[in-house]
Amino acid sequence: MSSESYYDALGLPTSATLKDIQKAFAALIGKFSEESSKVSNPEYEKLLQAYEVLSDKTRREIYDSLLVETSPPALTLTVQSSRQKIKLTDSAQTVYFLLEVIPPTHATRSRRPINLCLALDRSTSMQGERLNCLKTAVELIIDKLAPEDIITIISYSDRAEIVTEPTHIKNKNTIISHIRNIQASGGTEIYQGLLTGIEQMRQMPLQNYINHLILLTDGHTYGDADQCIQLAQKASQWNIGLSAFGIGSEWNDLFLDQLVAPSGGRSAYIAEPTQIIDFLQDRIKGLGIVHGRNLRLKKNLPEKVTLQYGFKLLPFAQPLELEGSEIKLGNLEGKGGVSILLEILFHPQEHESKITIPFEITAEITEQNNQQQKLSAQIQIIHANNPPAAEPPQDIVKAVRMLNMYRMNEKVWEDLEAGHVGAAATRLRRLTTRLLEAGEIQLAQQANAETERLANVGELSEEGRKRLKFGTRAMIGQTMKIEDTHDPL
Repeated sequence: MSSESYYDALGLPTSATLKDIQKAFAALIGKFSEESSKVSNPEYEKLLQAYEVLSDKTRREIYDSLLVETSPPALTLTVQSSRQKIKLTDSAQTVYFLLEVIPPTHATRSRRPINLCLALDRSTSMQGERLNCLKTAVELIIDKLAPEDIITIISYSDRAEIVTEPTHIKNKNTIISHIRNIQASGGTEIYQGLLTGIEQMRQMPLQNYINHLILLTDGHTYGDADQCIQLAQKASQWNIGLSAFGIGSEWNDLFLDQLVAPSGGRSAYIAEPTQIIDFLQDRIKGLGIVHGRNLRLKKNLPEKVTLQYGFKLLPFAQPLELEGSEIKLGNLEGKGGVSILLEILFHPQEHESKITIPFEITAEITEQNNQQQKLSAQIQIIHANNPPAAEPPQDIVKAVRMLNMYRMNEKVWEDLEAGHVGAAATRLRRLTTRLLEAGEIQLAQQANAETERLANVGELSEEGRKRLKFGTRAMIGQTMKIEDTHDPL
């Protein structure tokens, strides 16, 4: 097939509707109004042929299948292991695997329209600076969206209100005036805001958009956490991504992690109201440039091998939910790829042996009408009596070093919940030292302050918990981040 597709000839993505095709053809054919300009004109013939094929459902389906078959692989999977030979021993041994899914360098950079919903907490605790900063941030985000994008705004407390129904970004002043009218009142019931937002988003043809809901809250939800998780799982099946940001310290970080897990989304801690705009801008950056949707890793490990832990490194640091037959990785957005680190335990073997570890990631390719692509790779791990010493790849060394600090902080809280105050204090002191060695002075000071608090009152602060948890989490992403400059929205 020629390098320029029929979609290229019409200036359309492969997801274009029949109405889009008719509109584009009508606009382009006008350039050939003179009969003389049509005679033996390859451009005119290509345009006409493109329209004839793409406007016919049966011919378009055949053309799309040929397009997929003749296209180069849309995504590439690479796998590295911390070691490929391990010593034959009576003890279980850990091997780390770094998986990276990357788009080709020639990947199309066309931007797809976004169907974005902002679900905003307007409970009484948001009154004052928090709500004012939130309103200002949302106004600035509206300015960043394109005319073809859809915006829905929901405010919620113990009930939800539709601030703006799904609408194109045309009359920004009207949208902004509705935002400014939001008033704080009531308690926090996240399910109300989540349900209303998703219902509004589903009024649009989801297959034509990159669909994403961003939830902001400053409090614990009351009695509806399980309903929220179930709804997030359904939203993932409808290709609606979810991010959740907590403002201040009085919210449940474990709940927000669970909420975003089904879609491979991001949760984050916003310490100060003035930071809201930075988090929103960072999240929507590159959101419309999606090479693959709904990436998921199939769990298919051989016997005597156990997946212990999983963590997404890029495009943002986030723990992975390991339950179920697949691990959800989210979308592949912008110029960069998706990187994850897996910790796999190899149980003792009686004899020298080779164990093949298969990896299979499935994605829906946006530029190929969401056709599925399966990416496969495998690595052999050899149990040997006297394996030669070998240095692990530096990318894995960096990732594990940063991840260990994050997990050390998580272990502190596990110790406290189990009543092991002494063990928690020892871990905190060790974490303080590691953070100082890493040059993270502010986080080290926070860890030291929490150590003193633990010694004086026997507990840690909620603010300290979140600063250390999300601070060490951010270190992972910052360390692994390759230079990745997204195009503007």
